[in-house]
Amino acid sequence: MKQYIGDGMLLITAIVWGSGFVITAIALEYLTAYQVMAGRFVIASIILVLLFGKKIITFTKSVIWKGAILGSILYVGFALQTVGLEYTTPSKNAFLTAVNVVIVPIIAYMIYKRKVDRYEIFGSIIAIIGIGFLSLQGSMTINLGDALSLACAVAFAFDIFYTNHFVKKEDALSLTIVQFITASIIGMVVLLIQGDVPTTFEKEAIYAILYLAVFSTTIAYVCQNIAFRYTTATKGAIILSLESFFGMILSVIFLHEILTGRMVTGAILIMAAILIAELKPNFLRKDPLRNT
Repeated sequence: MKQYIGDGMLLITAIVWGSGFVITAIALEYLTAYQVMAGRFVIASIILVLLFGKKIITFTKSVIWKGAILGSILYVGFALQTVGLEYTTPSKNAFLTAVNVVIVPIIAYMIYKRKVDRYEIFGSIIAIIGIGFLSLQGSMTINLGDALSLACAVAFAFDIFYTNHFVKKEDALSLTIVQFITASIIGMVVLLIQGDVPTTFEKEAIYAILYLAVFSTTIAYVCQNIAFRYTTATKGAIILSLESFFGMILSVIFLHEILTGRMVTGAILIMAAILIAELKPNFLRKDPLRNT
């Protein structure tokens, strides 16, 4: 039963994160990308501190510097994703962001020389083809929004990699609190440097920021942390990868986004790459190789 609860919480997280692409697109109609970033992390940090403030007195130097690293990476990732949404569609942004699942094994090999198996290699090749279908234009160029979305995928891959590495020795919730506070500080500093702190808010902007802070940031990350106690990492990664699918569906429903045949083909290929890398189907079952 606990396993089903964990899987259900991860599915909720994937749906919420998928909706986040749509809500962010709405927020960007009223605020800049950096205002959205600062707002969501400041509010999320306040919520976490109010709920789990007692953990602050247990922070160690190790938790603080590791959480600060995660917060810096997280801010960069969300900044690239949010700015990218100003130049591309929510569905393309969602699927290009999902490529991080394929990038993580590559980072593991580059940093720790971890073996890369045939599934991950094959998945990476299919993902690259899918990115081509999804993003390359007739002139064989990629637009700025898609490029930023891909850079965001790399940043999130580093976030996943180091989160998985750090939580083996530190309390996950404590790391999350420091991570969000760090991202909040960076967000506010960026706004102050730009001289772009908003003085008035449209009600639509307030609703969007509150949704991103409460649901896409606080609740989603807490659900993810709790759920991984009751399910496997492989199954969890597969369920969370569905955020790109929900992002596409919700974009079509609420933003009336029009999908072309090439975009659908690219999205299917990227989803197939993620599933191959995680499920490791029998038709590719061979001994692990080192990617040399």
